[in-house]
Amino acid sequence: MTAELRPDVAVWRDKKRYLWLIGLVPPTMLLLILPIIWGMNQVGWQAVSPALLWVGPFLVYILLPALDLKFGPDGQNPPDEVMERLERDKYYRYCTYAYLPFQYASVIVGAYLFTASDLSWLGYPGGLSWPAKVGLALSIGVLGAVGMNAAHEMGHKKEALERWLSKLTLAQSCYGHFYIEHNRGHHVRVATPEDPASSRFGETFWEFLPRSVVGGLRSAVRLEAQRARRRGRSPWNPQTYPGNDVLNAWLMSVVLWGALIAVFGPALIPLVVIQALYAWTTFETVNYLEHYGLLRQKIATGRYERCAPEHSWNSDHLVTNLFLYHLQRHSDHHANPTRRYQTLRSLDGSPNLPSGYASMITLAYFPPLWRKVMDRRVLAHYGGDIARANVQPRLREKLLATYGAAQ
Repeated sequence: MTAELRPDVAVWRDKKRYLWLIGLVPPTMLLLILPIIWGMNQVGWQAVSPALLWVGPFLVYILLPALDLKFGPDGQNPPDEVMERLERDKYYRYCTYAYLPFQYASVIVGAYLFTASDLSWLGYPGGLSWPAKVGLALSIGVLGAVGMNAAHEMGHKKEALERWLSKLTLAQSCYGHFYIEHNRGHHVRVATPEDPASSRFGETFWEFLPRSVVGGLRSAVRLEAQRARRRGRSPWNPQTYPGNDVLNAWLMSVVLWGALIAVFGPALIPLVVIQALYAWTTFETVNYLEHYGLLRQKIATGRYERCAPEHSWNSDHLVTNLFLYHLQRHSDHHANPTRRYQTLRSLDGSPNLPSGYASMITLAYFPPLWRKVMDRRVLAHYGGDIARANVQPRLREKLLATYGAAQ
């Protein structure tokens, strides 16, 4: 029987097709709350309304985990027969393209609110208080962090337009080198001790954060320098800037924030710093939980085995899937990096996190809680053999002694 005649394929439809528009909540949340703030101020709630400017952290740490708990796992995988048609459907890529204009509209509005000295139209007699400014900057950081995920989706594609849109999306967070390091560094070295973006068993998030940020930056610069030299060019020659994807990505950040500082003044600089640092931290938390303790074994040739579903932590919780364009289906992503998000599947054989990414982000900030939840899962994944895990070097002997004695 042909695929067209199979009843289950003939009636299959993507139940999340229009729900993918939920991914536009982060870049529009600031625009959506302004009328609410105005209304609250009209009835005399000026003391309370600035709390709404903390909408970004509220979304990440409270709302998304609660919704994941309520709606649970996704559970829908597209069958093989619809994959090609689903890949070709341009509606899905337009959902990611739409992130960019809303992102930049929110950044501009945020820059204005952060620096304005008279917000009487909004119901404030002067400018925002510093607690309100910090909340605003963190919310801008959240849309930058989620934007890094949208950039991740577009940056894996072959079309030149999507690759440039990826770098433009990363410009806000000043993390343009991620475009190079992730595609040509992380995907090659994933789940090995050589990968700065693969966290190790026993490594706290606070140890991982500087290692991943600095290591990823160094790797991106090195990779682009090697590419330039293979083409017979100096990586630092200004004539090579258009072709150096690290330098031109950083230049986009300089142009963006330079223009906004020229318009709104040096008072904008604290927002630039706060939002960038918070976006880096939030995004690197996701990196931390995606491969914690997982290790590709070396084969007889001395090379690492091919990346398989067992080398990524998965989560299939519905709501965070929608917000992060199936990033949680991470095993399929590493097996098929150019596959579009709508066709990613939850694979058998991949270890699963106990909850969605949003819940696990908060847990990662508290190392004792993280290790209580995750260490036993890593051990179970390797049948109690800690020697098969990617272990933090400074803890290797202690852990081998501890868990070896427990066998």
